[in-house]
Amino acid sequence: MARTITFNDLRALKDKLPDGSIQQIAAELGMKPETVRNYFGGYNYKKGESVGIHMEPGPNGGIVVLDDTTIFDKALKILGLTDYPEPIPIEGEEEE
Repeated sequence: MARTITFNDLRALKDKLPDGSIQQIAAELGMKPETVRNYFGGYNYKKGESVGIHMEPGPNGGIVVLDDTTIFDKALKILGLTDYPEPIPIEGEEEE
């Protein structure tokens, strides 16, 4: 399922990953580390490939549509998160 996120939020998620995470994700998915870096906004297409993201200009670095969230989901798992950015609770709304 596709997901939309701002470019700045996608880069912030990448920056939160511990050292070695890019290589770990690449190894688990059988791809080059540069391809994983390209997913997070890199642009080394000599060593890596483009993988299912589309960027549109706009505020906060623009909008990124992730056609395939496999790499994104692996990054969330490494960080122990269920979503990113974490939803901000609306004041007055109670959690169920």
